[in-house]
Formats: sequence, C-alpha cells, structure tokens
Amino acid sequence: MLFPHLHRRDLLKGAAALAPFVMAGKAFAAPQAGSRLLVVFLRGAYDAVNIVVPSGSDFYHQSRPTIALPKPNPADPNAPLPLDADWALHPALKDTILPLWQAKQIAFVPFAGTDDMSRSHFETQDTIELGQPVGGHRDYGSGFMARLAEILGTGEKPIAFTDQLPLCFRGGDDPIPNLALANVGKPIDQRQAALIQSMYAGHPDLAPSVSEGFAVRDTVYKTLDQEMKAASRGAVSAKGFALSAQRIGTLMRDRFNLAFVDVGGWDTHVNQGGATGYLADRIGDLGRGLASFAQAIGPDAWRMTNVVVVSEFGRTFRENGDRGTDHGHGSIYWVLGGGVSGGRMAGEQVALSAATLNQNRDLPVLTDYRSLIGGLVGRQFGLSASRLAPLFPNSTPADLRLI
Repeated sequence: MLFPHLHRRDLLKGAAALAPFVMAGKAFAAPQAGSRLLVVFLRGAYDAVNIVVPSGSDFYHQSRPTIALPKPNPADPNAPLPLDADWALHPALKDTILPLWQAKQIAFVPFAGTDDMSRSHFETQDTIELGQPVGGHRDYGSGFMARLAEILGTGEKPIAFTDQLPLCFRGGDDPIPNLALANVGKPIDQRQAALIQSMYAGHPDLAPSVSEGFAVRDTVYKTLDQEMKAASRGAVSAKGFALSAQRIGTLMRDRFNLAFVDVGGWDTHVNQGGATGYLADRIGDLGRGLASFAQAIGPDAWRMTNVVVVSEFGRTFRENGDRGTDHGHGSIYWVLGGGVSGGRMAGEQVALSAATLNQNRDLPVLTDYRSLIGGLVGRQFGLSASRLAPLFPNSTPADLRLI
C-alpha cells in the first residue's frame, strides 16, 4: 500500500507526527522506545574497493591503472582517508562517513556477500532478499525481513521505502506499508545536441559524421541507461535518497522500527571514475543521506538503531577496457549506528593477490550475508537460537562483535 503524500511537512509536525497510522483497518501506533533496523540495498552492485579502498595493497593499484585511488596523502584532496594500515575511505565521504568512523559508530565488513555465483543482478538480488539457501526451492512469498517481523512479533512496525513492496518484505500475516521516494534524474540535453548539429549542417563532409556521432551516443546512453534502470529495479537514485533520508529518519524515530530502502545506479561498467566522477558523485550522495538519517532520527533513537548497507555482489577487482568494472562476487558491507562497535574492519580478511581472488577475478566471500545479519539482529533484539532459526534457514549466525 502506498502513501504518496506522506512527505507533506504538516504531516510531520506537532500532534500529526505522533498520530497512529491506519492501514487496511489496522492502527499502527508509534513503536515503543527500542531497537530499530534499517537495511539499505545498493542495487546494481557498487564497486566496494573504490569506496573502502585496500590502500595498503600494491595489487590494487596495479589492477586499476586508471580508476584506482592514490595512496593516502594528507596533502592530496583526491587521496583516500586512512582508516587503518590496510584500508582507506573515499574522499567523497570525508564529511559524512569518516566522522562516524572516528566516533566508532560504523564498521566495514570486507569480503562479504552470498554464495550465489550467477553474477546476475536479478537472481542475486532475489537471493539476498529471500534469504533462503542457494540451490534449493525458492519461496517467493517469504522474504527475510517479513520473517524477521514475524519473529519479533506484533510490537514491530515495519515499512519499505520503495516504489513497490520489495521481495524481502513479502509474506507474513500482516500487511506492510511501502512509501515511494521521489527519484531525481537529469535527462540528456537534446537542445544542445541540435544546436551543435545545426552548426555543421552546411558542411557536407562533417554533417553526417556529427549526426552519426550523436546517434551512436544516444544509442549507447539509452542502452546503458536501460541496463542500469533494470539493475536498479525502480530504486531511488543516490541523490533521491540523500533528499529523502531526513524524512526516513523522522518516520523511524516516531513510527517505524524495521525498514528497508533500495538505492539504484551502481552498475558502473563504463567511466566510473576514481576520486572524482560518476561513482564518487553517487557515493557522496549516499554518505550525505546516511548522515542526514542519523541526524534526523536523533541521538536517543540513534543509540538503538542499526543500519546495514548491502549490495547484491561486488565488481571485478581489475578494471575493464572501458575504465569501469564488471559484475563480480564479494563486496564490502557497512554496519552503522549509535551502539555499533565500530571504527574497525570486521570479519575475516585475506591479503589481496591474484591467488586469493575468487576465480582470479573478484573478491572472495568470507562472511556470508545471512550469517552477518543473523548474528547482528540476534544480538540486537535478544533472539535465542531457536527463535532466530527461521530467519535464515540452514545458516549459522556469526558474532562479529558489531554491537
């Protein structure tokens, strides 16, 4: 069920902000003070190692001759920011995520992901949202967040900040509301292209080439745009998330304590950039959104809130011939919150080399996402092993000491 006008400012002011939600005849009052969980899904597979950079690895710089970030250097504004001796943070996150690291309120989990090896956006996104064993029968009517809501009981107030109810929230006895966030995009400037073509209209040798060039550009743009939109599955853009994150924080502070949002635009096959460029712009927006969320939810609720940032898979460790990266395997997940034991890289790690890459291609998965999230919510909500078991069948929760 959609609430397209929920963003109106007067809805979030005064008594209206505290009024019960009524959906399908059922009242949703504000949750009691307690734990909150937000899962942020980066659809399209973000290039993790150009954001949380293995700066201590010469193999990283050798593998990415045009898109690698340089070594940390306080005098270079384009250099990544050191986290420890081996890892550094993209400079676009200097003012948003780095302060959380310094406050020990964010941990990064490298070599994380799923055992799904399809490298298909759609199949692996489904794998993560369902949370069911790979290779077995898939029950598309049972997403892992819907199961978590059922495990936690009637006191939990779930919501999806998505255009349609996501797979992860399907199933369960009670209906779950979803709120579409406005997307923000910038179309191609066709007027400028027409003006340039008109300048060459009187040059019979050049005009066909100019027109063909624009036609090829438009075809390539549309192809890549369609692929990225398909991989994003209607998810809000990073800029759209940045603009909407304060609203999400306010709603989770006052009404909901189990939420999901997807952010699209991460399928960077071509010209993804390094310290600046396409990926840098989007990760900057993501950082601003997460910082805005933390501020909006307020210090009291933030202390009891965990945010988990995931993506369906990572990208190839080596850059491709188009100065981008292709579909990979292992990724780097984020866990942040006021009560997180952060300021560290969590989970198993391995020195990066051609020999340690998965299939000599991409990061291996050393921490299964089901074990990661299972262990986290088990500690966060105080769930016994028997209560936690239905969340991720045939998976053993991992205690990474994140909280």
